[in-house]
Amino acid sequence: MTIWAVANQKGGVGKTTTVVSLASLLAEQGQPTLILDMDPHGSLTSYFGHDPDTIENSIYTLFQKMDSSPNSAIFNSLKKTNCSNLYLLPASTAMATLDRQLGAQGGKGLVIKKTLAVLKDRFPNILIDCPPMLGVLMINALAACDQLLIPVQTEFLALKGLERMLHTLGMINHSRKQGLPYVIIPTMYDKRTNSSVQSLKSLNDVHGIGVWDKVIPIDTHFRDASRAGIPLPVMKPSSRGVIAYTELLKYLTHIEHNPEELPHV
Repeated sequence: MTIWAVANQKGGVGKTTTVVSLASLLAEQGQPTLILDMDPHGSLTSYFGHDPDTIENSIYTLFQKMDSSPNSAIFNSLKKTNCSNLYLLPASTAMATLDRQLGAQGGKGLVIKKTLAVLKDRFPNILIDCPPMLGVLMINALAACDQLLIPVQTEFLALKGLERMLHTLGMINHSRKQGLPYVIIPTMYDKRTNSSVQSLKSLNDVHGIGVWDKVIPIDTHFRDASRAGIPLPVMKPSSRGVIAYTELLKYLTHIEHNPEELPHV
């Protein structure tokens, strides 16, 4: 089982698009794949036709019932998507209250890790869509994952979000007692603009081997696919965005077996 967390402390950089695209590519290969929506905004949940404002069983339920009836909470929350082999653990907007509700309760940083241990024999591939803020939800995601994927929009303000994310990762790893390997993924690249070109250069200059050596380009078909609630690899497999994510998946498959090639914070 491989667990990837997709995170950045800046919104709008392509986290949900990355989760949907990679997961649907894996599912199309016949591999049972699970996606988790850890963001109270619920973009991933909405993508697949569920309302995070009204949904009854969700990741929020896992935090409520992990001590009393964890297995029933897990399987009641699991949703089939409109894609074969692709399943969702959805978000609820109530997740935004978890930090206040849990307070200083111990043991709540491992709820998702325990959940995925129950599902490990069912899903060889798991992707977690993380919230853009540090709190119990992001801590759970980073504690549960094997590798961290950090999408970074190729524009200067997004580079600041990357620095915050790496700082957070350093703090989390201090408590994990070990480094978490990560990959920086340049997204929304537009070779026609000086901003994209210079931002990509800055990424490579500063972060070197931590940056994937290709890019996810601007592709308006992602927006069309989101509106339709269909992953772009299913709706338009020949699009340049899908071709790029296919290359990324090949790279991730390679480093899954060669983690020493990745930097650790």
